[in-house]
Amino acid sequence: MSSIQDSFSTRYAEARQKFFAAAQGAGLSVDSNLHPLKGRDGEVLAMDVVLDGPPDARSLLVISSACHGVEGYCGSGVQVHALQNTAWRDAVKAQNVAVLYIHALNPHGFSHVRRVTHENVDINRNFQDFSQALPDNPAYREIQPLLLPEIWPPDPANAAATQQYIAERGMKAFQAAITKGQHEFPEGLFFGGKAPTWSNLTLRKVLQKYGQNCQQLAWIDLHTGLGPSGLGERIFACADDAAAFQRAKAWWGNGITSIYDGSSTSAFLTGLMWMAAYQECPQAEYTGIAMEYGTQPQEKVMHALRGDHWLHLHPEAPAALHRQIKQDLMNAFYVDTDEWRSQIVEQAMDAMQQAIQGLNP
Repeated sequence: MSSIQDSFSTRYAEARQKFFAAAQGAGLSVDSNLHPLKGRDGEVLAMDVVLDGPPDARSLLVISSACHGVEGYCGSGVQVHALQNTAWRDAVKAQNVAVLYIHALNPHGFSHVRRVTHENVDINRNFQDFSQALPDNPAYREIQPLLLPEIWPPDPANAAATQQYIAERGMKAFQAAITKGQHEFPEGLFFGGKAPTWSNLTLRKVLQKYGQNCQQLAWIDLHTGLGPSGLGERIFACADDAAAFQRAKAWWGNGITSIYDGSSTSAFLTGLMWMAAYQECPQAEYTGIAMEYGTQPQEKVMHALRGDHWLHLHPEAPAALHRQIKQDLMNAFYVDTDEWRSQIVEQAMDAMQQAIQGLNP
């Protein structure tokens, strides 16, 4: 088994290569769902899937990365490490559980160092019934003009207006207005889309293919960007169901948080990805969490996101500014230190062990 540090990568192509090598080393095959576009270096993009365990296992644990593309630099490292970890794989086998690794839910964002898809959509706001009226977000509509100014970095007037909003409403209200999800501004932040994205449709196919036989389904979706640096918050990732929440607390501890009761660092969100578990695997009892690892203070993360969306609208930006914006975004979602990477893996492996024990008590 290689070191924790060797499991992480600095480019999507490198991460994908390491994922393939780890699967091959474990004697497992990779099921690649090819993306229609190429990566920033011209490389192939794909949502790659590895099943470790019998296809007819009654208990299935899903470990997924890069729902928000750039966050894949964290999640991929966890997946590569797990595939190379013989003790972990032996424990999975002993518990009669199968593990489904979904590498790069959003490969385009992963490669291009963006949080969103090539459609400029946040996958985790895109799982809506698009035949119905979509959720309205009047709070986002109010601050949209502030978020994407004509120039970057923002001029003093924009900075002052933004700070005034935060001073009057509070950082939590600012975060909630932006991150809840919106379907009105296609070029804006946290856009939920007008139709299912490629990632949405492809993930559903993966769940249909691998999740039809299980009676119990667990899911750990790996995220970064909220909370204290290196701390992995375990956010309840199911429908607002009391029985499922009690089950999640029994598995992962009373420290689990929820967007439904306001205990999470995350705001209340709409169009959540893991709702697909109920729709595509209705026969299974579903229990899931998002592992949300902190990186930088919230103001810096939000500033980096605004900059990246501004850059998407201004491809003519000078090369130096382009590089700075991309580095700011990377720093907002990935802490490039051995200590942080070790914290990430240790907490992820702990949560994964608890999941397989919960699946087979």
